[in-house]
Amino acid sequence: MSSRVADNQISPFFTSMELDDFPRATHGASPSLGQLLKHVGDVRKEATGDGGETPAHHALDISEASLEPRSLPFVLSFNNLTYSVKVRRKFSLSGMLSGCNNRLSAATASDPISGGENFFSKTRTLLNDISGEAREGEILAVLGASGSGKSTLIDALANRIAKGSLKGTVSLNGEVLESRLLKVISAYVMQDDLLFPMLTVEETLMFAAEFRLPRALSKSKKKSRVQALIDQLGIRNAAKTIIGDEGHRGVSGGERRRVSIGIDIIHDPIILFLDEPTSGLDSTSAFMVVKVLQRIAQSGSIVVMSVHQPSYRILGLLDRLLFLTRGQTVYSGSPANLPSYFAEFGYPIPESENRTEFALDVIRELEGSPGGTKSLVEFSRTWQSRKHSNPNDASYRGASDARHVVPLQEAISASISRGKLVSGAPNNNPSPNSMVPTFANPIWVEMAVLANRSMKNARRMPELFGIRLGTVMVTGFILATMFWNLDDSPKGVQERLGFIAFAMSTTFYTCADALPVFLQERYIFMRETAYNAYRRSSYVLSHSLVVLPSLVFLSIAFSVTTFWAVGLDGGLSGFLFYFLIIFASFWAGSSFVTFLSGVVPQVMLGYTIVVAILAYFLLFSGFFITRDRIPAYWIWFHYLSLVKYPYEGVLQNEFQNTAKCFVRGTQIFDNTPLGTVPDAMKLKLLDSMSETLGMRITRSTCLTTGTDILEQQGVTDLSKWNCLWVTVAWGFLFRILFYFALLLGSKNKRR
Repeated sequence: MSSRVADNQISPFFTSMELDDFPRATHGASPSLGQLLKHVGDVRKEATGDGGETPAHHALDISEASLEPRSLPFVLSFNNLTYSVKVRRKFSLSGMLSGCNNRLSAATASDPISGGENFFSKTRTLLNDISGEAREGEILAVLGASGSGKSTLIDALANRIAKGSLKGTVSLNGEVLESRLLKVISAYVMQDDLLFPMLTVEETLMFAAEFRLPRALSKSKKKSRVQALIDQLGIRNAAKTIIGDEGHRGVSGGERRRVSIGIDIIHDPIILFLDEPTSGLDSTSAFMVVKVLQRIAQSGSIVVMSVHQPSYRILGLLDRLLFLTRGQTVYSGSPANLPSYFAEFGYPIPESENRTEFALDVIRELEGSPGGTKSLVEFSRTWQSRKHSNPNDASYRGASDARHVVPLQEAISASISRGKLVSGAPNNNPSPNSMVPTFANPIWVEMAVLANRSMKNARRMPELFGIRLGTVMVTGFILATMFWNLDDSPKGVQERLGFIAFAMSTTFYTCADALPVFLQERYIFMRETAYNAYRRSSYVLSHSLVVLPSLVFLSIAFSVTTFWAVGLDGGLSGFLFYFLIIFASFWAGSSFVTFLSGVVPQVMLGYTIVVAILAYFLLFSGFFITRDRIPAYWIWFHYLSLVKYPYEGVLQNEFQNTAKCFVRGTQIFDNTPLGTVPDAMKLKLLDSMSETLGMRITRSTCLTTGTDILEQQGVTDLSKWNCLWVTVAWGFLFRILFYFALLLGSKNKRR
């Protein structure tokens, strides 16, 4: 069993100090949490300045005359944890033919179920009355075969199961852990390494430090913390190497796993949960990962991890083992007691065998036997009762030892004073839930860090923006050459309408490439926000700001390529409005696609939905069928169409000049069967029409102005500037909806 952290050892991030330097409270009371935190920073500043080396560690003395120089340990206890889920029954054709009773009995025999079942569903118990504890300075390893409930137990302890679904209690030093406090004092390392591939190891850890360490700490101190952590994780040689992915060579699997651990322990949490941190690694890499976890535990943390089958070397680093089988405990205790436990059960472990491998083989053998593991579960309960009743067994005194059960507030105060929870801030509130802030930084700091990270990722992959810019330029070039220098004839009017409708819809379609951006970051975002690295609102705001420069470039490229080449009207002021409405369209389209990415979990499904909805928007925009011709039961979709507003805005920008004529004299016969008759005949027809209407109509008489065209297209309810503002407002609305999608859809908890 690994030794406890030395009494005079302190977290490497902050130096400790003698109590003589502390400001004394009135009536000889112990220093408050705020005083402790303030003095930690003051002494650090005096000893090192802004970027000096960490001085030698000294004992922390926090008693009245001479406080007892020992750390106040934490004990994480969990009692009677039970968790069940409802699953659908599986029906086979043979089972259906053999009758309902046989089917139900066969299903029950092959898959034990509990109450709450019916004909179509059954209740499966994933955790069944699990109890145990984990102590500061130790590693608790949860073992078992696949499907035994290891990950479920880790999720239960880490508050990743929805309230009401989990029965039992999880407490720290005898006090029930609230969700808010647990998020601040703990960290959870997922089984998958969710990292940005184009950031280096050092950059990844530095961004984690910017998120989790408070703004009060200087940049140099944060860098010092990152460098110390790189050394602690043993990844100094890979510090300048990118993380990498399938297309970019980067760090090894073991180094990647240690980086994943590092970003979650940058603020030195009290409790660290890990879901199979050695999964997929070779034996050497796995051993190095667990060795890092041992050092983390010995620095004053509780480490709880699940592991499938530890090697002999890894077993020597573990302090407590908890074996599970089908959601039930079959062993809980020290690795040293494992041989005597199985020997007493009747399965002595050979000296040449790996203890955990032998134990898991016995459990699998029992699972396949007719009686199952019931006998081992009952023996475990008897063993536990006998051990707990033995006062001479040090490994089972645990929470009953008064030295370990200290008030949570006092324990957190002492832990912060030793440098743990460096995201903490002075707070004299006596409630443990209010002792540390929910977030380490204000919202503007989070936005700046998020924006910096996004821009750095974008600069490392310029081909993404390059492809999008190329798409817009090629589309603009095709439209410019297809609709080159349109005239003011009736045919030119129809071609203008077609160009405007296609151009406006194209701006929305080219925004579809924003769909995979968040989907690729989704699980990174969920991991970071699950433990309050930053606010969801900060992510939405920074995401909105970062995208604006690229939208400006795209809008300028498309506007310059098409406006003068097509021969659109309005001069410089007309071009300015054309650019603004294009930019607003890109903004609204990008916001719409971003919102969908927060709702739809898969890229291909998202593309299908985006293409379909944008097609509907174009259909109801007013180009194919004018507003006054749309059926009443579909008119609501016309006003929801994102394409409607930029389309109508550009139409008004193009046809707002009342002095400009688009149909004169004989041009009235264009696009009709009379358009092919000789001009002399057209003039005679105009004379006949003049006599009938009582007005003189000549070859040069203006018959249709821009205002007439707007009325024919049903563009009369909004001005062009109102169309611009409505388009911009759509963009803001979808950003707000994106925020709520993140708020409701990223709880990251089991039901």
